[in-house]
Amino acid sequence: MGSPLHNRDVDWDRWPVTDYLDEIYRDVAHDDDAVLVHHSAFYRRFPPGHFARSLELGAGPNLYPLMLTSAVSRDIEAVEPSAASVAYLEKQLRDGPEESWQRFYRRCRELQPELPPTLSEALARVRVRRGGTGDLSPDTYDLASMHFVAESATEVADEFRDLCLAFAGSVRPGGWLVAAFMENMGRYQIGSGPHWPGYPVDPEIVRAVFAPVTTDLVVERIDSAATSDGYETTGMVLLTARRVGH
Repeated sequence: MGSPLHNRDVDWDRWPVTDYLDEIYRDVAHDDDAVLVHHSAFYRRFPPGHFARSLELGAGPNLYPLMLTSAVSRDIEAVEPSAASVAYLEKQLRDGPEESWQRFYRRCRELQPELPPTLSEALARVRVRRGGTGDLSPDTYDLASMHFVAESATEVADEFRDLCLAFAGSVRPGGWLVAAFMENMGRYQIGSGPHWPGYPVDPEIVRAVFAPVTTDLVVERIDSAATSDGYETTGMVLLTARRVGH
């Protein structure tokens, strides 16, 4: 396979948005439904609009984390480095979400009835900003979430850890973290395009990275359904935690 890929070694601006959505998000798969159930149970602990400012780090073209967070957040900043993904997100906010996302939103509303009646209303709370972890200000957000980002952005352990710690550090002390990771996913391919970096993680690795900087840390895993060729994983690792205070 050659030398490990760093985040800088691939052109994220050319992320294959359409192929990615076609392979992963045109319907609510078992894995994603499990994430919706898990995260919704966490968010139901808080009243609507509880968090003034939230972050979705590495949002990509995936809208369902934004749906979930909108139940408890008044303002959501989707920070994404890829020009292709930023363009997709901006189009969804400007022109209205694609019909396939309505399936996800109906499921989210089943789990969180306090969500706005329509997906467009929920997404009205979202602002898109192009950037990455280097553009985050520490101690800024009340809540931060991250989905399938750090482990699919590098093959280097130190870089994975640094991405996770920048994510954790973006919330104020006492703020909350919600995350999902693909378990044991290495280098991957979407459609017939180029290969992208992947760092295999498991619950123990995730726990070891976040334990020194969080309290109330809960790490769980779920089994994965069959995935497409080139994009294989053994499950998902789900995290909720609170950042330690000063």
